[in-house]
Amino acid sequence: MSVASVISVLDDDPYVRAALNNLLESRGYIVHTFASADEFLRSANSSDTSCVIADVQMPSVTGIDLLTQMRAQGSATPFIFITAFPDESVRVRALKAGAICFLGKPFVAAELIQCLERALTAGDETVA
Repeated sequence: MSVASVISVLDDDPYVRAALNNLLESRGYIVHTFASADEFLRSANSSDTSCVIADVQMPSVTGIDLLTQMRAQGSATPFIFITAFPDESVRVRALKAGAICFLGKPFVAAELIQCLERALTAGDETVA
């Protein structure tokens, strides 16, 4: 197997972060968790992330704002959004901003893994 992908999980809910961390580590991914977009941006790990899984609604900087900011800085890191409020207009904004997937909480683990595999494949194609 090749080098494990690094997944950054951003969610202000510590239980969601822990659950996603456990799920993704059990699948062989390297996982870094963050309570906010600001914490992620300050982290040394933000530049080596293979994919970001972020809550849409977080304090200070929203997930969509983070994606927009990263795209403006030239980052092609794939994004998957999760939200407890799966509003259609927000989903459309997220996808237009470049998100790979938009999942409402609670979601099925298999759906997230499928999105993640698609995101990592898209990320590989971007680099190639």
